[in-house]
Amino acid sequence: MYKLLIADDDYEIRNGLCRYFPWDVVGFHVVGSVENGKEALDFIKRHDVDVILCDIKMPIMSGIELASELSSLNSKVNIIFFSAYKDFIYAQKALENGVRRYILKSTNYQELIQAFTHIKEELDQQHHSAAKQGQDMSGKIIATIKAHVATHYRDATLEELAKLVHMNPDYLSKFFKKNAGMLFSEYLTHVRMEQAANYLNDIQYKTYEISDMVGYSNSFNFTRAFKNYFGMTPRDFRNQKDGSEHLESSFE
Repeated sequence: MYKLLIADDDYEIRNGLCRYFPWDVVGFHVVGSVENGKEALDFIKRHDVDVILCDIKMPIMSGIELASELSSLNSKVNIIFFSAYKDFIYAQKALENGVRRYILKSTNYQELIQAFTHIKEELDQQHHSAAKQGQDMSGKIIATIKAHVATHYRDATLEELAKLVHMNPDYLSKFFKKNAGMLFSEYLTHVRMEQAANYLNDIQYKTYEISDMVGYSNSFNFTRAFKNYFGMTPRDFRNQKDGSEHLESSFE
């Protein structure tokens, strides 16, 4: 349900819209009703509102003034004017201030339902597009992190990557878990262990050298991490019959 605020200085109209119009049928829920633009602005600053159905001529702050103020604040609230005045000047000012629709109070019941059905469809499309853009952006961020780790696995840190993608480290930790399906520390260990396995297939490297090459200053910690990951020590891994074919990890 989209959250709807109704603003009209006429009590009967305001009360009638709130109580007798089937908003839930067209996908809206009335979260409040106010008498003028000033009250509407104060309400919007304190509560989540998706759409405001607003009269134009109201005391203290008119609908036009409210629309202008919300526009200056870059508010995402969708404004729908509901007015008794069929006036080109009002309509023009409405468009200039980002008002989505101009509905006359003479509109009948079915026309109002139809209008808000279309408004809901537009809001659904906006949310779908925003969600898709968010997914695309999330994918790019995860790809950037993985590409960085692929070449800097030795000294990669969450704090360093947070700076790279302009995020707070705590937020990035949650973001990575949500979008990559694992903790960042788990992914870093995965990359380091796979790299270590590749190095172990080359007899020129000593175990303690490989430990340092993949980011472990303490070879004991490296051996423990390697055994937890592959189920065997680096020595056993290297000594197995075909060391070039290491065990498949559970990560893609």
